[in-house]
Amino acid sequence: MQPVASTEAQRVSTQGAEAKSGKRRRRGGQGRQAAQVRPLAPGKAVEAARPAASYAPPTGPKPAKQDAHAERGQGRDRAKAEHHHRPFPRHDAFGDEHGGDYYAALDLGTNNCRLLIAQPTRPGQFRVVDAFSRIVRLGEGLGTSGRLSQEAMDRAVEALKVCAAKLSGLTLRRKRLIATEACRAAANGEEFLRRVRQETGLELEIINRETEARLAVSGCASLVGRETRSIVLFDIGGGSSEIAVIRIGDNRSTRLANHITHWTSLPVGVVTLSERHGGRDVTPAVFEAMTAEVAAMLDGFDCPPIAAAAGAGGEEDFHLIGTSGTVTTLAGVHLDLPRYDRRRVDGLWLTDAEVSAMQAKLLSWDYASRAANPCIGPDRADLVLAGCAILEAIRRRWPSSRMRVADRGLREGLLTDMMADDGVWRRHRHRRQGQKDHKDQGGKDHGARRS
Repeated sequence: MQPVASTEAQRVSTQGAEAKSGKRRRRGGQGRQAAQVRPLAPGKAVEAARPAASYAPPTGPKPAKQDAHAERGQGRDRAKAEHHHRPFPRHDAFGDEHGGDYYAALDLGTNNCRLLIAQPTRPGQFRVVDAFSRIVRLGEGLGTSGRLSQEAMDRAVEALKVCAAKLSGLTLRRKRLIATEACRAAANGEEFLRRVRQETGLELEIINRETEARLAVSGCASLVGRETRSIVLFDIGGGSSEIAVIRIGDNRSTRLANHITHWTSLPVGVVTLSERHGGRDVTPAVFEAMTAEVAAMLDGFDCPPIAAAAGAGGEEDFHLIGTSGTVTTLAGVHLDLPRYDRRRVDGLWLTDAEVSAMQAKLLSWDYASRAANPCIGPDRADLVLAGCAILEAIRRRWPSSRMRVADRGLREGLLTDMMADDGVWRRHRHRRQGQKDHKDQGGKDHGARRS
């Protein structure tokens, strides 16, 4: 197994990644909802604005082309690599009950291409074996042309070739490879995926927006405490933003996504919003215009007020969870990290005042200052304020005294669902119980090892 891609080394600790069960795996990208999950109440369709005619992509030198083991050579991802770059253990070093039960999840989004390969460990958890992430900006210019550009497709194919090489040497129990908003929206999305299949051998499925919302919830389930009764979870992507309203009663399901009562997918993300308004030089007036555009989209989301958000159930009952580069960037800047550290960011609580302060700080910085920050870097410097505007619109719609930061997302949701569907954690519990019963009867524990 090759060393992990640099930006993903931080995504794993020696204790493994936590991933509580969240929701049913969707079988087809456009398929119907599984029968055992209650229907969701989607928001009203909203129309995205067209890009401003005056917009031009950021100029200046572009980051150097990346090698197979790095997402980016600059900014926050280089900082991640320098801090925690080391190979993952090979499969013969694991020695747990699941042997070679490898699962793979790939997420090709509007901005990033990401891969995780993992093994199940203790119930609800898995150990990451290898990982990869690279910014490809597949949706660059999509809002103007309605098509994926040749340059963007070339970047994505090169990243997918790296993913294919990582997958080729493994016998996988299951894998799921998904594409999201850029391929959903592009007139040539299906044509691009045929090229991907021909050049890499990877078969990607375009998932619908409901599936994307449910996967985001599934990937973040372990960040929801037992005392929580209501959550608004959001995933700010490159081309779309998914929002799920979750209400948890006394009968808590092992799959958090079963508690989704309302969801929506806004046709706006950090790439598309920055292209419409300009992401390089953002004044307070431009920021407010971006926020107002997203707020108008949220006005079309038919969702009853959350009682706990108004204080009826107490402060501990309701909070926001954000999973995206925007919220992890805010957390890194808030912590004043000299380099991005996933272990300090994932699960971090931010107060409402702290989020406001960080947004104000970023808005006061010019493009060069944002690019120089190790938690942002030049590849995100023109996107981060668009993400903050989406976040601001969400905070205005659902005021909350606190927000939890999640450095996790669709890949973790895919892995959790596949493992839960296969019952690997149920078999684990049964095996442990059998070993315990055997020892209680005076037998020896032959080969039982801690995950």
